[in-house]
Amino acid sequence: MWKPDSSGDRITVIAQLNARVQPIDRGNYFEDPLDEALRAAGLGEVAGGGTQLTSEPDGIAHCDIEIAACDSTPSTIEFITETLEDLGAPKGSLLKTAPGTNGIPFGKLEGMAVFLNGTDLPEEVYAQSDVNLLIASCDELLKGVGCFRGYWEGSRETSLYFYGSTFEAMKRATADFIAKEPLCQLARVEQIA
Repeated sequence: MWKPDSSGDRITVIAQLNARVQPIDRGNYFEDPLDEALRAAGLGEVAGGGTQLTSEPDGIAHCDIEIAACDSTPSTIEFITETLEDLGAPKGSLLKTAPGTNGIPFGKLEGMAVFLNGTDLPEEVYAQSDVNLLIASCDELLKGVGCFRGYWEGSRETSLYFYGSTFEAMKRATADFIAKEPLCQLARVEQIA
C-alpha cells in the first residue's frame, strides 16, 4: 500500500475511472458524492482529480480521482469501489492502492459513444440541427437503460458518451433514431466500456 502523506495519517488511493467525462461532470457525478460518502463514513476525503486526454477522435481516455483514505483495509477499499459503482463507474475502472501496480478492477456500467461527423455533412444539416436536442432525444429513448454522461468536441467529430446497463441495450434503444436523425449521418457508434 502507498505510504501515508506528509501529515502521516492518510493513504493516497487513485480511482481511475473508465469514464469519458469533462472535469465539471467528473465532480458532479463522482467526486462530490464520493467525498460526501467518505466523510460521512469517517474513511477519508477526495483530494483531487484529473481528466486524461488522448488523441482524436476519442479526446478523453479516462478520469482519475485522488482519495486521501484513512487506511487501505479491505473494508475501506470495498467501500470506495462500491460507492463508485453506485455512482455509475463503468467497467474497466481501476482502484490503484500502490504505485506501479495494475490496480483492483471495478465498475458495472457499459459505455456507448456516438461519434458525430463534424465536417462531411451538408451545411444545411449543421445549420438546422441542434446537438442538445439530439442528446435529449437519446436520453429519452434510454430511460431505464442508460443516460448521457459527457461529450468531447474534436476538430472533425463530436463524441457523445452514454453509460448504462449494457451497450447492446443502449444501441438497440437508439438505433432507429440514429438511423433517421440527419445530424447522425456518417456517425459511428462504438462500445467504450
